[in-house]
Amino acid sequence: MLQQLNAISKGLLSTVLRSTAYRRIHHESCGITISMEVKEALSSCQPVVALESTIITHGMPYPQNFETAVKVEDIIRKEGAVPATIAVIKGQIYAGLTCEQLHFLASKKDQCVKISRRDFPYVLAKGISGGTTVSGTMMVAQKIGIPIFVTGGIGGVHRGVECTLDISADLTELGRTPVTVVSAGVKSILDVCKTLEYLETQGVCVTVLGPDPRFPDFFTRESSYSAPCHIESPVVAALMMKKRAELKINSGILIAVPIPQEHEAEGKQIKDAIEEAVKEAELAVSGRDVTPYILQRVHEITGGQSLKLCFPWILSY
Repeated sequence: MLQQLNAISKGLLSTVLRSTAYRRIHHESCGITISMEVKEALSSCQPVVALESTIITHGMPYPQNFETAVKVEDIIRKEGAVPATIAVIKGQIYAGLTCEQLHFLASKKDQCVKISRRDFPYVLAKGISGGTTVSGTMMVAQKIGIPIFVTGGIGGVHRGVECTLDISADLTELGRTPVTVVSAGVKSILDVCKTLEYLETQGVCVTVLGPDPRFPDFFTRESSYSAPCHIESPVVAALMMKKRAELKINSGILIAVPIPQEHEAEGKQIKDAIEEAVKEAELAVSGRDVTPYILQRVHEITGGQSLKLCFPWILSY
């Protein structure tokens, strides 16, 4: 997707970045520490890409998490944009991390937590460190004027929601925060159909970028569900952002980009392991412990292959 983002016309992107909806850089008033690299890029209307940090704190073991975080940032820079990894370190929100800060989060020198929108008052007051989820990253990105956020997969409606009411805050954030999220779709452990329905209720524009109109299933290139919208050009994606800003629509856009075709066979293998892990998780854990439990079980079921296979997918976004 980074290659596709680079293909977006600079004129169109500059127009989006200059729009009133995105040029609110209140870094002093909202207590966010913005790195000089990110601050200069925002001030000069250069492309900036927000990145979450739960993949560093909770998604991968050390040192793979640190190595992957550095590689992702390097790829973004090579494509002509500036990476802005968002996280909380000792009660301070940061947008744009140093290598030392990335290493701090990756090595878990402090006990790190997952930080969604609801968690900010508590973690800031207590001086806690943690990785921002999709919801938390979107909130911070919008406050400092970053219109694009790239992630692996978003949260969604959990299976068995009729009993648990477990719906990710990522979806409500997309419904109220004008940030464009580029991802491989919804995490495979979730109910894709209900997630798409809920996004419609939240007024979120959902589109697939690529030749196939079917919504990707995270580890595989397609699910059995069609996306509401389908585009084949990143330029159209930029136009969508521009029109959303002109209308001052206060909701996000979700752009789903399928995994590279050469990795789909491995994706099927991992998806089967996930199905097994999900059944186990239903009896073992609940709430925010579900995803880490499933990831660990998938790692065990596949003999560690899931982690190795995830690296090229993560770097492709």
